[in-house]
Amino acid sequence: MATERKRIHFISLGCPKNRVDTEVMLGVANGAGCDLAASPEEAEYIVVNTCGFIGPAKEESVDTILAMGRMKEEGRCEKLVVAGCLSQRYPEELAKEMPEVDHFLGSSDMLKLGDVLAGGAERMLVGNPANYVLRASDPRVLSQGRHSAYLKIAEGCNRTCSFCAIPMIRGKQRSRGIDDIVEEAARLASQGVLELNLVSQDTIAYGRDREEKPNLAGLVRRLGDIDGLRWIRLHYLYPETLTDELVELIASHPKVVKYVDMPLQHASDAMLRRMKRGHGGARLRRVVETVRTKIPGVTFRTAFIVGHPGESDEDFTELVDFVKWAEFDRVGVFRYSDEEGTGAETQDAKVKPKDSAARHRKLMAVQRPIARKRNRALVGTRVEVLVDGASEEHEFVLQGRHAGQAPDIDGVVYLSGAEVSAGSMVMADISQSADYDLVGEVVMDEDALMPVKPRAKKRVSLRVTAD
Repeated sequence: MATERKRIHFISLGCPKNRVDTEVMLGVANGAGCDLAASPEEAEYIVVNTCGFIGPAKEESVDTILAMGRMKEEGRCEKLVVAGCLSQRYPEELAKEMPEVDHFLGSSDMLKLGDVLAGGAERMLVGNPANYVLRASDPRVLSQGRHSAYLKIAEGCNRTCSFCAIPMIRGKQRSRGIDDIVEEAARLASQGVLELNLVSQDTIAYGRDREEKPNLAGLVRRLGDIDGLRWIRLHYLYPETLTDELVELIASHPKVVKYVDMPLQHASDAMLRRMKRGHGGARLRRVVETVRTKIPGVTFRTAFIVGHPGESDEDFTELVDFVKWAEFDRVGVFRYSDEEGTGAETQDAKVKPKDSAARHRKLMAVQRPIARKRNRALVGTRVEVLVDGASEEHEFVLQGRHAGQAPDIDGVVYLSGAEVSAGSMVMADISQSADYDLVGEVVMDEDALMPVKPRAKKRVSLRVTAD
């Protein structure tokens, strides 16, 4: 008599790098004969892949674990597994405070899920993150459609930024070999992936830890030779001097999108020193000028931290002036939180929470009209769009992204005028804009069209408004 297949549900919290780890665990579960459950109520196994980077992320992780723990009483859950950064950082504390959790995996213990599913595994399975780096041979199942995927090229970080706990959680940088990365990328392309988003903790430093000293530009060139790929996007570039080779690739390679994701964190010399960033504001201005002048049409995304210990009103004003000067396309703003074991935790001159919150609101208010203006400039243009599928916000409308919109973190293009399949690349005439999103009309392309069933309403009127 056949054994009934167990169902498993995954919750992936935090960054895209965490999503890759979750997809590896999906592959492990698939190989163990588990079926994926659409909701936690339907699952015998629940896996929460946590984030432990900053205070709000830790709170979300804890709340999610507690909510899933209740599934043991309210649902079908037999085993609750907690993985990722939070369990790597606080294994003993979580084990003591959360008896409802059956197994703990660390930030690099994805393959150990197989031991859990086989039965008889120990409760505490948190290992040393330095002992693992992703390999092309590791199982992986994509979780967000087959046309776009994240590609993790390295693990860990060698920087010593004062506010960051990542080196403690993920270990020192460990770059994958180019051949191994290309092998995984080629397999993804053969499965229908059109867009590769390269991620790591410190992408610009790729290869420096390896004996053969590969570099990011060389990796990108190899990836660009893979048949089937259309877009290659670089994330998490540290703001050091960009090589001419890399700039040229972003500016002119037909498969490398003109998109720079570079967290700058601050602009004041005093704050950059306190943050131990290894450079001052002058370098940041040079980097911005290089990107803008040598990569025409680039989309520049960055992130800043406000409320770091020692940030004065003058420092914050300098940051505001810098954002006004640079006119970034996308800006993320994070409020500083003390993280155990980091250099900033013991720094003096703490910023009051109310002041940090006010600065967050102010900087976002400064950036909003800049983003709106840059989006408005696209109205009346024709852009290539990768269709992601049906919109979650508007009925009867599709959504996708142009090359300047990364998945999950940027806005989208809402599409009307034709019925096209997810994973199609289409041209769209942009007719409306808001702060972050756009509306476009699909330019008919027979290769992208789905068989269209008769519908009472073939065209959809849609309007987006500024947030």
